[in-house]
Amino acid sequence: MKLKNINLGLGLMALLALSSCADDKFSEYRTDMTKSLKEYQYLNNYEPLKKYVEDMKAAGKCNPDFKLGIALEAAEFNKQGLVYCLAGSNFNEMTAGNAMKMASCVKDDGTFDFNTVKDFVTNAQDAGLTIYGHTLAWHSQQNKKYLNKLIADKEIQVDPSQKVEKTDYQLDCSTLTKYDWSGSPESVKTEWNKDGAVVITNPKPIADWWTLQYWLVNGISLNPGTTYKITILCKAEGEGESSAHIRFKIGNWDDNFELTNGFEIPVGGNYKEVSFEVTPKIGSNGLFFQHGDFAGKIYWKSIKITHSEAPAMEIFTDQVSNGNLDSSKPTSCFVVREAGKKDVAGTPVAGGPEGKNCIVVHANANASTEWDTQFFIYTPNKAWSKDEQYKVTFWYKATKQIGADTQCHNTPGEYMHYQCLSPNPTFTTEWKKYESTGKIPEQGDGMHAIAFNLNKGTESTAIDYYFADIHWYTVEKGNKIPLTDEEKKDTLTWAMGKWIDGMMEATDGYVTSWDVVNEALSGADKDGDGKFDLQSAKRGNVTADDAKNNFYWQDYLGDIDYVRTAVAAARKSFAAHNSDPDKLKLFINDYNLESDWDDNGKLKSLIQWIHDWEADGVTKIDGIASQMHISCYADPNTQKSKKDHIVKMLELMAKSGKLCKISELDMGYVDAAGNSVTYDQMTEEQHKEMRDLYTFVLQQYFKIIPIDKQYGITQWCATDSPKDSGWRPGNPTGLWDLNYLRKHTYAGFAVGLGAPEYWKEAK
Repeated sequence: MKLKNINLGLGLMALLALSSCADDKFSEYRTDMTKSLKEYQYLNNYEPLKKYVEDMKAAGKCNPDFKLGIALEAAEFNKQGLVYCLAGSNFNEMTAGNAMKMASCVKDDGTFDFNTVKDFVTNAQDAGLTIYGHTLAWHSQQNKKYLNKLIADKEIQVDPSQKVEKTDYQLDCSTLTKYDWSGSPESVKTEWNKDGAVVITNPKPIADWWTLQYWLVNGISLNPGTTYKITILCKAEGEGESSAHIRFKIGNWDDNFELTNGFEIPVGGNYKEVSFEVTPKIGSNGLFFQHGDFAGKIYWKSIKITHSEAPAMEIFTDQVSNGNLDSSKPTSCFVVREAGKKDVAGTPVAGGPEGKNCIVVHANANASTEWDTQFFIYTPNKAWSKDEQYKVTFWYKATKQIGADTQCHNTPGEYMHYQCLSPNPTFTTEWKKYESTGKIPEQGDGMHAIAFNLNKGTESTAIDYYFADIHWYTVEKGNKIPLTDEEKKDTLTWAMGKWIDGMMEATDGYVTSWDVVNEALSGADKDGDGKFDLQSAKRGNVTADDAKNNFYWQDYLGDIDYVRTAVAAARKSFAAHNSDPDKLKLFINDYNLESDWDDNGKLKSLIQWIHDWEADGVTKIDGIASQMHISCYADPNTQKSKKDHIVKMLELMAKSGKLCKISELDMGYVDAAGNSVTYDQMTEEQHKEMRDLYTFVLQQYFKIIPIDKQYGITQWCATDSPKDSGWRPGNPTGLWDLNYLRKHTYAGFAVGLGAPEYWKEAK
């Protein structure tokens, strides 16, 4: 039969417990099955889940520190209602779904709001529950606006007297025929295009002055931190007043509502310009006026919003890295081709001008062609467009005075055009500085490299050519300078450290285990190094929407330093807020580690990455956390493959020597046709299949993972997922149904923890 309507309400014991669970904690809290469904009666024999964990610990069958966890919303737990009772009665650890993620705690201006987190920690302590921190570093649910602002181009600093005024918005009020929004009382009248103005008439003062309010300007973009000058051509008419006080709001209609002190409009006479400056603290979208305590007429004729900024000038942005030829850094932007040899990156050596390093290129005597020996300046991440303005500078010399031709190449060796720089350089035996500005020729459209053809004229003697302090700039008009890669890395290292320290301070050392980095790996090895690459917007291994909506720290910090930075910040901050830093356990959390389509390739790659991250001898990652958002399959062959690879996953995790956690366990059901089945369409047999799979997963965990490496298992969904949920909508994910009645899966989970198979006794 299909169980389309088993949600018959909470059992009597659940309701009684709910009424007093905040006082009596959780000892009597149960959610049994209704007695009207005989097939489900056996479920009432089961104890709360954590009772079976306690029995396993007492029998020495699992790690004494093993945590049985549940994921929930911190705000719901803080209400100390049903969710609070369910968590406390069945589990000994909690994971907050979203409350401890960066986007939930960091505002657009970089300030913190940890109020929900602090309440969560306090209530968890009172309930005797530990918290598993989720998550310190992730690409998703970061405050992308704040982070991008930190690494945005910086305005050129100039003397204030040299700044120019830029118009952001200009309104001729005679064009208006309506408000975007109005809260004005009926007694307030509006006239449109009267003497080219919008006229607001309030016949008498209003005690609740804020009830006369309206958006006169809406839908503009004002950046936080920028100072704007607002100039309004206006006048006021009224009795017994010298001026009309206008309160105004700048900002968005939300929790960040920003109401200023306002400004004054002189009463009587002709139109006057009223100017004032504002510096929004938040992203703003308009001007919102309130003046209900003024009786009379307000005339709005025009509004102008401006700001001052540095004037546009030529900005040079270097497109090569390590142009100073630091021997400790890669020199992949400089390629040497010597006759008869393979192309190699230039090797920095001493001997350049003013103590700088240089690159030496050796040209043999009597070369067959002048392009047998070449030097390339290469921008692998920059394709140059025709007519794009550039500037090239370097120091150069040779062991003989000689000229050199330059060519446009795609990659080094992929010829495009015979002429690039103008003029071509002429080498002498003394160091000279070369400088060329110009535009990329039409034939060089898409080029990445400048080729220098050396040994021009196929000289009869060997010649050594020297290059130093090499730069290839884009030239653009503007007033902002991009941060260098190093500046971005330094800035984001600071930002990550600040965020992690703020969280560690908010949790006050109580949260001792964390997803330090979440979902770092992609699902493929595109660079051919034998392990899956990290997710990246720059390398193009994520979708366009993901690249747009997320913030990939690794694109700025680097694949290795990303994780090392997060780990270092976590350990430093935890030690500052907890007297025992050894308590801290840091996990790398990821999904599809049990996947059969890649033969657990992602997990194998993760283990390799952990080895790389720890190779410095300082970074320590304590554990691997597996998100097991799995499904039960009706097709037996598919199900066998899935189960086999769950076993392989656990074996690999055990072999890693790390703590092992199933961090996000939930389950759906897929029928024989490959379709997901919603909770209201599930048959009883399908529920039982899911029950058996839960038992299998948990039993294999305790069988395969060594006792000292068993950190815990967290059920991700207590109940089935509502159909309007953002997570697995409509799926039968829970151990309880949507009315918090136990399902067959509850029994399967309990048996996996060592409970009896009561359904067999019921038969």
